[in-house]
Amino acid sequence: MLRYVLKRLLIMVITLWIIITLTFVLMVSVPGSPFNSEQNSNEIVQQNLEKHYNLDEPYHIQYLLYLKSIVTLEFGPSIKQPNQTVNDLLGRGFPISFELGIVTIIVAVISGVTLGVLAALRHNGIIDYLAMGLAVLGISIPNFILATLLIQQLAVNLEWFPVATWSSPKHMVLPVLALATGPMAIIARLTRSTMLEVLTQDYIKMARAKGLAPWKIIIKHALRNALMPVVTIMGTLLAGILTGTFVIEQIFAIPGMGKYFVESINSRDYPVIMGTTVFYSAFLIMMLFLVDIAYGILDPRIKLNKKEGE
Repeated sequence: MLRYVLKRLLIMVITLWIIITLTFVLMVSVPGSPFNSEQNSNEIVQQNLEKHYNLDEPYHIQYLLYLKSIVTLEFGPSIKQPNQTVNDLLGRGFPISFELGIVTIIVAVISGVTLGVLAALRHNGIIDYLAMGLAVLGISIPNFILATLLIQQLAVNLEWFPVATWSSPKHMVLPVLALATGPMAIIARLTRSTMLEVLTQDYIKMARAKGLAPWKIIIKHALRNALMPVVTIMGTLLAGILTGTFVIEQIFAIPGMGKYFVESINSRDYPVIMGTTVFYSAFLIMMLFLVDIAYGILDPRIKLNKKEGE
């Protein structure tokens, strides 16, 4: 297992390096400069600013400086907010985005698994049709469209929830619903299909023949195996949720990382672009690694096969 972990860590480092390199290449390939604006129209001022941020250096020197800032975890000051460092923006925005993402994942998994199990247990019944109908709607409606509908109906018309910002638990409800509906629908459909398959297996029939309680058969025997495909796609869903928060944060005026990332792209704030990209990439890669570890814990056969193969 130690050898497997070390191998995965090496792959993670290589993957992160590729992301860093591609981000840098795309960033410097865009014509122009962050200082090409009416406020900084003086050519001498632009040259001094570019020298201050090392943007007058050759690309390979800029690339090495970016690598150094990443290794030392010092991304430097923001170009558009010189009084703020990228580390300050990350420290202020990421906890909010992380909270939104974690709550969304919890809601999506619990509601999706519950709907999927109920639909499988009531196969071809009213609960099954309702659950799958809800899942189809959840997959079909993009989260930004759903966010707009939720704001219009629940915040503006009914006034049940506040429209925007992030200062109380009530402010979390609409963004979480907008983000969680799509992943919940995917998890529900996948859980239903795997549960239907698992419930026909011989070991489930044996457990029923032994007289085990139905709830024990479902939770202890069927659900654990039915969750394997769900764990498999959790990495992809996690990435989608955490990156999807960028759009939702803009819609609901949430002061998370999405705000700084979108603003940095519009203003070509290179240090913020690089800092947020590297930070989120490293975070997502680590989450995918933890999903793999959880996959091995849920299915001991995977862990055994890895040990035998190595």
